[in-house]
Amino acid sequence: MRSPVSRALRLACPVVLAATLAAACSSDETASSGSSGAAGAGGGPVAVKAGDKKCEVASVELAAGRHTFAVTNTASQVTEVYVYAAGDRIMGEVENVGPSTKRNLIVDLPAGEYQVACKPGMVGDGIRTALKVTGKAAPPQTLDQNLQTAVTSYQTYVESETQALVDTTATFVAAISSGDLAKTKEAYPAVRLHYERIEPIAESFGDLDPLIDMRIDDATPETPFVGFHAIEQKLFEQKTLDGTQPLATALTTNVGKLNELVKTVELTPLVMANGAKSLLDEVAASKVTGEEERYSRIDLVDFAGNVDGAKYVYSALRPALQEKDPELVSTLDKRFPALVSLLDTHLAKPGDNGYIPGSPYVSYDTLTPEQVKALAVEVDAISEPIGQIAGVVTSK
Repeated sequence: MRSPVSRALRLACPVVLAATLAAACSSDETASSGSSGAAGAGGGPVAVKAGDKKCEVASVELAAGRHTFAVTNTASQVTEVYVYAAGDRIMGEVENVGPSTKRNLIVDLPAGEYQVACKPGMVGDGIRTALKVTGKAAPPQTLDQNLQTAVTSYQTYVESETQALVDTTATFVAAISSGDLAKTKEAYPAVRLHYERIEPIAESFGDLDPLIDMRIDDATPETPFVGFHAIEQKLFEQKTLDGTQPLATALTTNVGKLNELVKTVELTPLVMANGAKSLLDEVAASKVTGEEERYSRIDLVDFAGNVDGAKYVYSALRPALQEKDPELVSTLDKRFPALVSLLDTHLAKPGDNGYIPGSPYVSYDTLTPEQVKALAVEVDAISEPIGQIAGVVTSK
């Protein structure tokens, strides 16, 4: 989960890091969730104008079913648009939409009350417009064998990664209980990797993700700073285990809840495709900028986790994509290895400059501006084709 207030870091694209993140902040005119086969149930796409002070949604009453929200950023800064159900459960999102650019968001919406939130600057709770969905959606089409196999495979992956998250959290918490600061710090990177691989699934459960992954900027007198990053701050900035035991106990409880909830989530090819795009958007917004792990500086671990999760979705959907859009497959078959290979140039071992015990990658602080820019360029290059997957898998 990205902080809503760490504005200076995420808005560094047009300001502080202009030279290094130009690619990541470039126009995303063609980076959509695809345009084929996913028009709104009542007709064409629902236009959303995401401005600096308004979030204009062309239709605020929709029939239940699949809808495409055609987002245009009319704001003066980078924005993002979410469709929230009750409790801020994320139904769909598009992030890193540059000024004057367009993106499509395809979402399946059953009857209910929703909100469309536009977040200029990618901060805060957003400018919200109420959305009402009525009626009963048409029965879902039977998936072909390739898509059904992909969904089954991804369900197994998510459950496996969540169990690994439970296990590594237990190891992490046991290290805290032992009173060994060095051992606890060394256990931190592994647990973060598993969380980042399934981040969009965790975010879909509304308030649970902030309890696990909130930033200090999210904290208020009513909402104390908890979760991974609260412990991270204690370990790496304050260099102490004091006060970590209650945080660790709460973290164990919330990770356990996540482990149970992922078994109930209804996965579809569209959910998978949107999740993969969300993971790459997360990389661009908070990993390549070094915003995520501000105390430990293991941002490249989180970067790798997001890429791993997106790559698994692509691999699972690849047979279906090959039938529908072989050109897209050809592009992604090149882009993923290029991104992974570049990330691997930052692997580290004990004794290397920037080595962090427990982390396979160097500290983010050791990256040069040129190296950050190279990573941003690769993320930007894969973002557009990843954004096409949703349109392809929902086409007839």
